[in-house]
Amino acid sequence: MRLRHIEVFQAIVQTGSISAAARLLNVSQPNISRVLNHAEQQLGFALFERRIQGMSVTAEGRRLLPEIDDLCQRLQSITQLTEQLRRGEGQLVRVGAAHAFGQMVLAPALVTWRQQMASVSVELVTEHFSTLCQMILDNQLDFALVFGQQVDADLLAEPLFQSSMVALLPLNHPRNEPVTLAWLCNNNLLMMQAQDPLGRVLHRALRDKKLNPAVSLSIKTYSVIADMVLAGGGTGVVDLFTACRYAEQLKLLPIAQPLPFEVMLISRRDQPQSQSTLQLKQVIRNRLWEIARQCETQFLGG
Repeated sequence: MRLRHIEVFQAIVQTGSISAAARLLNVSQPNISRVLNHAEQQLGFALFERRIQGMSVTAEGRRLLPEIDDLCQRLQSITQLTEQLRRGEGQLVRVGAAHAFGQMVLAPALVTWRQQMASVSVELVTEHFSTLCQMILDNQLDFALVFGQQVDADLLAEPLFQSSMVALLPLNHPRNEPVTLAWLCNNNLLMMQAQDPLGRVLHRALRDKKLNPAVSLSIKTYSVIADMVLAGGGTGVVDLFTACRYAEQLKLLPIAQPLPFEVMLISRRDQPQSQSTLQLKQVIRNRLWEIARQCETQFLGG
């Protein structure tokens, strides 16, 4: 028996007639009769005895009823489960992020997303790039938000956003126009580490211009660069999101030579993502562009 045969059979059992079964299933009476006749032809025996007072289940049909009832309960359970999955109930999304994205991007994005998907649980981890990649490969994270660079062949990198790095100066500094790399080097530029994804871009640009910062200190965490500028330790170059976090405490200026960076989501290439994960990714993408527009308009004169 096909599922449509079973559905019609159960509807007639429940209602007692073909016309009532048609109303229950919201189809025409001839449609019900046609499906029933097809089922009985394929089975080789009658499921009902046609009587004036209605349809009566045959002995063979009664033998089928317990199995059909059990199957219908299972189908109902599947329907309930699919509805729960659609709403995200009982799901867990495990998200990783580079430190720069934790406060400015993911925290508000998760608040927005939780308003839409209140029944989904979330785990958030902030770590450095190499650790996040390994956690995804080990199935400890579903995806991570990182700065763009080459990833393992087993990982999928999805570009979300592109922009340029900005300069950080003390808030009371008199300069208000874009700065050059040479000017930054002459004003105690605090360096990113050379192996860092954004650090590679900055170090390459300095080499191309044959510039050497006077300060020998190199820093791995972008927020620490901002904190040192805040403490009077020099000037800094960071991503737009770290800069926006310090926009009320430091002066943000464009850099005359663009220092591009890319934001991407990385995940396992061999694992499809849930609907909940896809929705969260869209919320994150919207948040990235929202911050960028706000920062460029209010603090960079965009």
